[in-house]
Amino acid sequence: MSRRERWRRVRGPIVVGVLVLLAGTVLALTHDSQASSRLDPRSAAPTGGRALAQVLRGQGVQVDLVTTTAALLSTARPGDTVLVTDPALLGDEQSAQALGLNTDLLVVGSASPERFLTGVIAIPTPAKVREPGCSLPAAQRAGRADGAQVSYRTAPGSSLPRDARLCYPADGAAALVASPVGGRTVALLGSARALTNDRLDDEGNAALALTLLGAHSRLVWYLPTAGDGPVSAQKSFYRLVPVGVWWALGQLMLAAFLVVFWRARRLGAVVTEPLPVVVRAAEAVEGRARLYRRTGARGHAAEALRGGTRDRVGTALRLPRETARVAVVAAAAHRTSRPGDAVGRLLYGPPPVDDAALVRLADDLDALEKEVRRS
Repeated sequence: MSRRERWRRVRGPIVVGVLVLLAGTVLALTHDSQASSRLDPRSAAPTGGRALAQVLRGQGVQVDLVTTTAALLSTARPGDTVLVTDPALLGDEQSAQALGLNTDLLVVGSASPERFLTGVIAIPTPAKVREPGCSLPAAQRAGRADGAQVSYRTAPGSSLPRDARLCYPADGAAALVASPVGGRTVALLGSARALTNDRLDDEGNAALALTLLGAHSRLVWYLPTAGDGPVSAQKSFYRLVPVGVWWALGQLMLAAFLVVFWRARRLGAVVTEPLPVVVRAAEAVEGRARLYRRTGARGHAAEALRGGTRDRVGTALRLPRETARVAVVAAAAHRTSRPGDAVGRLLYGPPPVDDAALVRLADDLDALEKEVRRS
């Protein structure tokens, strides 16, 4: 198979593989960019929180950004408001530490609300604009606002404090839950939609966000990072990859094995196919010799004769193939008792000047080889 044929056979899979890698890289970069900007007070991306942070600062609220639990514990003070933007990155111990601060606490998009408010569970609901549906001053002031895909309700057999408020209800669940806990307020907001740059000026989102986060003169904006969690809460690479990806890889490996098995299969015993023309070795040698004679390639023919003689003489003398010229000449001269210069001219001499000299060279090489084998 020629190089061009091999390239034609493999270029299709190579092109497909390159396109898959490029698409995966673009999707990964896009996803990472959107995920890293989510509710980041420094980000002007649609999912960022820069607009909200600037409006709060314009109203005299000090906004301090922290990205680790240690920074949160050292920064937050009694009377502050703490905003937790991504509670999914927190372990149980970190959630307890954030809840133990003597501050108002607003947790956004928690799928495990029981870590912050006992007796509350999360359920999926449609993310649509909702009415306040409660007496919470922040909700009454804001009016209609964006709902959440994750909403909260009281767990069966549990109850919230009498002063707790479940606001923006839909399908029996509330997008906002606010409850007094030890003289402070702990609130759960099911979605970050109302706080993001692209949705802050819709409906009553801005009024709701400013009232919830601007009640005190200082806001500690906690933007958790994946590397901040405890070792026990960190997931391995294999646990982070979705199960569907592993199933897809398994199916691809099975398909590749079947393709290899199909291409390597043998349908029966090896069948010998007669050649269309059988050329005897002597005829091939004579034909090549005629070509050399017609083109006057005496030097090429002489080197072919000498090369074959050197190989056979070296084998008879048990010399390695990489033996130097001087050693080959010396060994042959020693075995045949010929002068070293004569052996050297015979094995490595100049090309013959005519056809007669070429014939004599062939005879002399044959005689030298016979002497080496006889000795």
